[in-house]
Amino acid sequence: MNATLISNRMLRSGVAAAVALVLATAALPALADSEKEAALETRVADLERMVKQLLAERPAAQAAAPAAAAAPVAPAAGPAPAQQTTITPNAAPGTRFFASGFIKTDALYTETTGGYIAEQSAGRDFYVPAGATMPPSAGSTAKSGNLNAIAKQSRLILGSDTPIGDKDKVSTRFEFDLFGTSSGDQRATNTYGVLLRHAFIQWREWLVGQTWSNFMDATALPETADFIGTTDGTVFVRQPQVRYTSHGFAFSLENRQTTLTPHGGGTRIVSDDSALPDATARYTWSQPWGYLSAVAMVRELKYRQIGTAIDYSRTTAAGGFSGKFNFGRDDLRFVVNTGDLGRYVALNFANDAVIDASGKFQPINGTAGFISYRHFWVGQLRSTLGYAMERYRNDAALTGSLANKESSSWTANLFYSPMPKLDIGGEFRHATRRLEGGASTDLTRYELTAKYSF
Repeated sequence: MNATLISNRMLRSGVAAAVALVLATAALPALADSEKEAALETRVADLERMVKQLLAERPAAQAAAPAAAAAPVAPAAGPAPAQQTTITPNAAPGTRFFASGFIKTDALYTETTGGYIAEQSAGRDFYVPAGATMPPSAGSTAKSGNLNAIAKQSRLILGSDTPIGDKDKVSTRFEFDLFGTSSGDQRATNTYGVLLRHAFIQWREWLVGQTWSNFMDATALPETADFIGTTDGTVFVRQPQVRYTSHGFAFSLENRQTTLTPHGGGTRIVSDDSALPDATARYTWSQPWGYLSAVAMVRELKYRQIGTAIDYSRTTAAGGFSGKFNFGRDDLRFVVNTGDLGRYVALNFANDAVIDASGKFQPINGTAGFISYRHFWVGQLRSTLGYAMERYRNDAALTGSLANKESSSWTANLFYSPMPKLDIGGEFRHATRRLEGGASTDLTRYELTAKYSF
């Protein structure tokens, strides 16, 4: 209870008592004795002094009332909170955190003319051009089909944006999917490990960390049910890098790696001996109708065999064009690359180089690309039709007849979004893989998918 309320109540009580006594005095008999009259007069005088004192103290009580009202009310007693600090104690002031991603489930039925795709092979989960099984002998077939269902494409994206001053910020991104090592088979749990996709820091024009290679145009990727889609002609590499982007230009220094075909053919050799990063440069011209982009890459291929005299390096280059054209809601996308593509294209369908008899190596040059068209039929009902290809110029005397020579695929799909963020669709694919010696295999795949983004 505040001081003003107490003061008002005391004032009203005092005045009421004084009036009551005065009235009582007036009602006394005229013949009251003098001692009683004197006593009553003394009490009335005392009450008058009390009233005057209360009236004098009232302004001070009113002045103190606002301060008393502003005083916080003590919380009710109770158990201590389980957590004494916030859940982001290390975040810089003003940091905004967010999470997004999607849940995606796929059912894939695959037929090949070369036999079953191996269990636990990535080729069962998405289209891998080099994963299409070859027939047991030239001219023969071993046609087979298998059904596979996965939720591995489901993805989680975490990030933060921290303001610096009025218009600047530092951003971070973490992204994961479930294509990691299997930790439970299909008999019971279908459990798979988390796999890192992206992890980078971005400030103004600078990016440091792991993300798509600057040699890859991720914007040109079409909408497909498959993990990549137009894989035969697509640059698909995520790796650590330092990138600078400004006014349409992007330059990067990226992690290096060399993949080699042994002399005469055989198991791929992966070399990590180079001391120089892969260097890329891209320019993108954006317009209301879409964009066009040109890219170039220079890198050092190196292989050193410990305990021998083999220690060789060679500089190679590659380049390409890509773009997107908008036609209302529809769009056409394309990519074409040429040069020493190696590990950068189609999940390393062809190697970067082949080792010759002297321990040196020759680059394996090739051309790869795709074109796709997406059409909206009505509302959120849409389709994408795409064609992708790649072809390499192997020296058969060095690589042997089993080196991958070319692959291609046709893709057609239909997607429908009955509500925002929900996509349901089906996709058909027909692909061909051919070796340097002439052997080939065909792959046909039907895929159903359901995806909800959040």
